[in-house]
Amino acid sequence: MRPLETLTYEESGEIATVTLSRRGHGNRINVRMVQDLGAVCDHLEDHSQAKIVVFRGAGKVFSDGVDFADFHPDRPIDIHGFNKWEKINVRLERLPKVTVALVDGAAVGGGFQLALIADVRIATSRATFSLPEVRMGFLPGMATYRLAKYVGLGHARRIMLSGEEVTAAKALELGLIDEINDDLDAGLAACVESFGTVHPVTVQLARRLLNESFADSFENAIGHFLAAQHRAVTQTAFLETLKRAHQEEG
Repeated sequence: MRPLETLTYEESGEIATVTLSRRGHGNRINVRMVQDLGAVCDHLEDHSQAKIVVFRGAGKVFSDGVDFADFHPDRPIDIHGFNKWEKINVRLERLPKVTVALVDGAAVGGGFQLALIADVRIATSRATFSLPEVRMGFLPGMATYRLAKYVGLGHARRIMLSGEEVTAAKALELGLIDEINDDLDAGLAACVESFGTVHPVTVQLARRLLNESFADSFENAIGHFLAAQHRAVTQTAFLETLKRAHQEEG
């Protein structure tokens, strides 16, 4: 992997940790961070043996959102940068690995979006979540698509249109996060143990079917399910499950 400027990447056993590390900038998301996340995706997809990917922020903030230094009011606004950010989110969301966001402090705008695409979110009691973009004259990315799936349309409207800061306790009540734990490392360890053996192919297939469930009719969904199931049952993981089951019965 090429050198990273805005992130740190560590891999130990089955766990890869991606830390947003623009310490003097509130871990704000800029063009270079999007490029660095692309390099991380390349590594995770093509080279890494990790089965769980953890996202966290350096210091006392997860991310303060977009870095406006990349935009200039006297120049035309290029939508291409927003498109690159959304493409990276989709790549991260579709990784054949379980993803966990550990949130301490503020998760603002793009930081909130990054937490939303994770499979599991664990936050400290100090964590807050907000999408201030609408009040600032632009839109909070594809949180416009994802947020309502977690909290329902009514709550999503209020959070997005008002830009309110959602506390960790409220986020847990709404289902935005899975757990509050001021010891994030202990929370992560328990989370990893709860997953047991991670099978990348079935993780990827199950996640895709869940995401599609909000848009597909049942007739389309069952066709997609059967195609995915056919792929799953031809993988080594399922064949090993069958062998163990027959050995136990024998």
